[in-house]
Amino acid sequence: MNSIGRFRLEHTDGKARCGCLQTLHGKIYTPAFMPVGTQGSVKSLCPVDLQAVGAGIILGNTYHLYLRPGDELLAQMGGLHRFMNWKGPILTDSGGFQVFSLSDLRKITSEGVEFKSHLDGSRHFFTPEKVIRIQRNIGSDIMMVLDECVPYGADVAYTRNSMHRTTQWARKSREFYTGETGGQLMFAIVQGGFFMDLRRESAARITEIPMDGYAIGGVSVGETKQEMLETIYFSAPLLPEDRPRYLMGVGKPLDILEGINAGIDMFDCVLPTRNARNGTLYTSFGKVNIKQARYQRDEAVLDPECDCYTCMNFSRAYLRHLYKAGEILSLRLNTIHNLRFFINLAQKARSAIMENQFAPLLAKYRNMEMEQEG
Repeated sequence: MNSIGRFRLEHTDGKARCGCLQTLHGKIYTPAFMPVGTQGSVKSLCPVDLQAVGAGIILGNTYHLYLRPGDELLAQMGGLHRFMNWKGPILTDSGGFQVFSLSDLRKITSEGVEFKSHLDGSRHFFTPEKVIRIQRNIGSDIMMVLDECVPYGADVAYTRNSMHRTTQWARKSREFYTGETGGQLMFAIVQGGFFMDLRRESAARITEIPMDGYAIGGVSVGETKQEMLETIYFSAPLLPEDRPRYLMGVGKPLDILEGINAGIDMFDCVLPTRNARNGTLYTSFGKVNIKQARYQRDEAVLDPECDCYTCMNFSRAYLRHLYKAGEILSLRLNTIHNLRFFINLAQKARSAIMENQFAPLLAKYRNMEMEQEG
């Protein structure tokens, strides 16, 4: 492996890890939370806002960018980085989750998946090779291979066949792009539903394929929290220690810390941005529903422990006013805060691991959740 894609494990505290991954557009310090910029934009924010909240990497969506504006146009424009004026690393997921969520609009074969666009009904066909070619045009630093995200409740036979198909597609992706030119990194994805024997087999087969990193997919799809945690804690140790480990689509604060405790390095989720637009804000003392009347005359800042632009400049009363008035500024200020909270949580976890103090941090958030549920 050349210098691009070299993952350096810096310290461990139990199974919790912190490290550094070198990409074409800079280093990613882990644990890391990635804001989701599905269509080349993290909703309501500019790149300067993302820099201010400390985003080390953002995520784009292959399916959406392929349909609009089109990967060939992005290539002509110099890639997604130049198109959206983002200087840092970008990870693009394969679009598989979006395609498979179309259900009645798609058909799966061993060669790939045929689907109808949700925009205009036009027909398209994704093969593993085409998905990598699209991401090459996008110019992302980390490309995810095409996989099948099995719906919750699928039986063991369907899940097994899906798992084998995902492995086959990962192998085809690696053969299509060897990584010898271009410097883009490629991650493969472990599947297997909630059958631990299939998870073990999937991890064994996937990690036989030389990749720059490995991900755990197929969780946060409707299962119970206990099922999710059991799957994460079982799957993470099956992945190589010398490669970054990515948990896809899991994003509640405690879930992120549980993932770190299991040995995960990278996370993404739409939760902080989506909830920000709905008026739910995350703080050091728990969630705040800024719509509530109790904040109408509250002159305190949202979170006195937060250093984001929102908390440094505005009161809870003003944030409530903006939300109730339907002001666009509400979306921006709320999103700035939520993303800063999530990114700072990952940074706090990194510092705690370096100081062998991760267990107290995890215990704090476990206790906070118990108190809120009680």
